[in-house]
Amino acid sequence: MDFGYPRPQLQRKQWQSLNGPWRFCWDDEGRYASPADISDWPMQIQVPYPPESAASGIGDRGFHKCCWYEREVNVAPGNDRVILRFGAVDYQARVWVNGRLAAMHEGGHTPFWADITRMLAPDGRQRITVQVIDDPHELTKPRGKQDWQLEPHSIWYPRTTGIWQTVWIERVGRVYIDKIRWTPKVEGYMIGFEARIAGNELGDDLSVEVELRHGERLLARDRYRVVQHEVDRFVVLSDPGIDDYRNELLWSPERPTLIDARIRLLDGETVLDEFTSYTALRTVTILRDRFMLNGRPYNLRLVLDQGYWPDTLLAAPDDAALRRDVELAKAMGFNGVRKHQKIEDPRYLYWADRLGLLVWEEMPSPYRFTRTAIRRLIREWTEAIERDYSHPCVIVWVPFNESWGVPDLTAVREHRHAVEALYHLTKTLDATRPVIGNDGWESSATDIIGIHDYDANLDHIRQRYGGENKTDQLFDRRRPGGRILTLDGYPHRGQPIMLTEFGGIRFIKKPEAGVTSTWGYSSAMDEETFARQYEALLHTIIHTALFSGFCYTQFADTFQEANGLLTADRTPKIPLERIAAATKISATHIPGVV
Repeated sequence: MDFGYPRPQLQRKQWQSLNGPWRFCWDDEGRYASPADISDWPMQIQVPYPPESAASGIGDRGFHKCCWYEREVNVAPGNDRVILRFGAVDYQARVWVNGRLAAMHEGGHTPFWADITRMLAPDGRQRITVQVIDDPHELTKPRGKQDWQLEPHSIWYPRTTGIWQTVWIERVGRVYIDKIRWTPKVEGYMIGFEARIAGNELGDDLSVEVELRHGERLLARDRYRVVQHEVDRFVVLSDPGIDDYRNELLWSPERPTLIDARIRLLDGETVLDEFTSYTALRTVTILRDRFMLNGRPYNLRLVLDQGYWPDTLLAAPDDAALRRDVELAKAMGFNGVRKHQKIEDPRYLYWADRLGLLVWEEMPSPYRFTRTAIRRLIREWTEAIERDYSHPCVIVWVPFNESWGVPDLTAVREHRHAVEALYHLTKTLDATRPVIGNDGWESSATDIIGIHDYDANLDHIRQRYGGENKTDQLFDRRRPGGRILTLDGYPHRGQPIMLTEFGGIRFIKKPEAGVTSTWGYSSAMDEETFARQYEALLHTIIHTALFSGFCYTQFADTFQEANGLLTADRTPKIPLERIAAATKISATHIPGVV
């Protein structure tokens, strides 16, 4: 059960995984208020698998509002600081160390931590207890595809409660670097570096040393003075000028060149903190109707990926499974994925960075519009952007999907204001990436117009989006679900138009255990029919000049939704080479576009 280093862009040597067996109990009646109230632990769970999953050892998919975890760990006190970290806990968590409250966090998809140094027992035996509240019927929290009914139905899947990403401890100095941030700027052949220093014992001669390397080649070694607990500088690389030489250092799916970094915090010449990181020279922009990667038009070939596994649900089985998903997407000819309704494990982003796969990051939706829902959405979305800002693979942010959580965009101005506010907030937090305010339809604030259309009739697709249709006529027509593509007062501004959901061909290669009925948006009865339908559909979409990119539904079967190119256990339904041949013809339909 190897999950790899849980925070790949800030790796220290001294860390300890707390994944594995924990004591566990349900608390549906809310009987317990603190660890002291619990005398009986009737179950054991394997962390980080959620209790609804088979891999957890619990496998209980019933309605449960509250649960508790506990385990002991050997951590000796010392002169350094001990930080307890959680990758993701769904939804509200309270953490105690040796009976003392250490942390509280709300949000099911983002990390949190606690400095537990002063709570450690002198004998080195530490007791960690976690309470999780996750009301299965609460629709105002960002929950993505987690079903509120007892059994999965339609496009909704089993719930994920509690700890579902790595729990770990790291040791740091009394003064240490708490956060870093990388911002590449290809136009100036430079990389922005930010560091935030934590600790109350800051000296007068603190500095941060940044060393950047590509393989054995030293690119830069700079040292910056810490001012007011931070460093914020651009590292300017030696610019070769000519494109051929420049391209050797640029990151892309075809050449995922990473720049390795070593960061040291010093007091004079004394090293207080040291760790490794990585970054990349990569820029993403919009130019008129085209998506641009590193200043060149780039055609996006994406596949929708929901990030579920049969036995572990939202949690990955292990680090190898995350790597394999990236490899499979690339093997099918895609240059990117749209992570649908999930903030994915950072280890997936690490493999996408290292192997070369673009990622659209999408916020899991709440399903009621209330002030509480919007506050929760804003807080967790802000945390997600902060967590993943430095990953070169992340190229687009998507705060809303198909008007979920804002169902009355055409009639209720507060709903429209929410989408536009999240769009502008995202642009404020990250000015370097495009943002899609509401993917699918009813756009009012967006850098890319995403269209969802599952019509399996190829003649309809050609008539609807073909060259004879004027763009203004397209946006005046109503589309799937009776939804308009853009709201009144938001004319098309010439930005890229992409078909960001289509396909969804149902073909059952191997029935999934426990799933009694399946569905898709269209169907194929055998492998050859499935292959030909995929090839014909991709050929039509690719040769529709209106689209500057696409996202096919979907990567793998997900419970009752049997419309994946792979089965739920990642077995290809038809040869990967045949899928890739159909997917990759998109590289030829626009001259000069990769």
